Amino acid sequence: MYLETIDEAVARIKYLIEKSIVDGGVEAKNNLIRTQEPICILHDVAKASFMRLGVNSDFINPPYGEHNGELKLAGFFKCKDQDICILPGNVSAEEEILLFDGILKGKRDPFGFDLTQKILSVNVRSQLSSIAKNFDTLYERTFAEALNLHLRCPNMVLGEFYMIPVFEYDDNLAKERRVGFKSNRKIQEHIQKYIYSFGAVNNRSTINGEEYKYERVCLLIVDFNRNTPKIYNTDDELKADGLLPEHTTASINNMNFPTFASSLMSIYQQRFGLNSFR
Repeated sequence: MYLETIDEAVARIKYLIEKSIVDGGVEAKNNLIRTQEPICILHDVAKASFMRLGVNSDFINPPYGEHNGELKLAGFFKCKDQDICILPGNVSAEEEILLFDGILKGKRDPFGFDLTQKILSVNVRSQLSSIAKNFDTLYERTFAEALNLHLRCPNMVLGEFYMIPVFEYDDNLAKERRVGFKSNRKIQEHIQKYIYSFGAVNNRSTINGEEYKYERVCLLIVDFNRNTPKIYNTDDELKADGLLPEHTTASINNMNFPTFASSLMSIYQQRFGLNSFR
């Protein structure tokens, strides 16, 4: 089975978006994004990163290359479909009726507490349009989902994989079936805001608090305004291209893709061991 790399994945996303613009203008581009084909590419590259670390592909749901059949896990506030779940091979589902006070009281959980807590879950999102649009709503949703699961399952290992473009595609040009990008005089401010915001919900290292955090966040910053898209993995790379103020304390070094899966696996090993994923 061929596993796509992150560089191949973002190159394919660029190709699909720009082909849709040339073929059908801004409406075709928006339709493509609504089909979720670009985000599904990111789902698979995240799954591939775990498979390269030895995770048995049979334990990944939905399987690599498939995007239907997400598991709906019960947290404290609600049940929510999870983009990627890695299930332990040595724990079985045991249905239970939820008894804690709240909107889920009396509801049936087909997986049960023990299995749910030992699932490694990763949610995948992207902001392919304006990186300033709807930021507050998207950010609130991000930490609310970690809070929902951690309040019920404090040991659960959660990851958040979030892609933002450096420059957004220019819809005015797209209406004319031309590919181009908007300039952004506040690009340093926007990139810094995302890094600070996601850094605040990254690296949950305790099981007794910080329920709003993820065990690991990956903020994938991609410049699509190049023949080959560029992924930024370090602060130095961002500063060299003028995307981050020279003396900022904002840092992406602990939120990059190359260390994302391995960090989650390391935390999972400390809490539960890794034999259940082999």
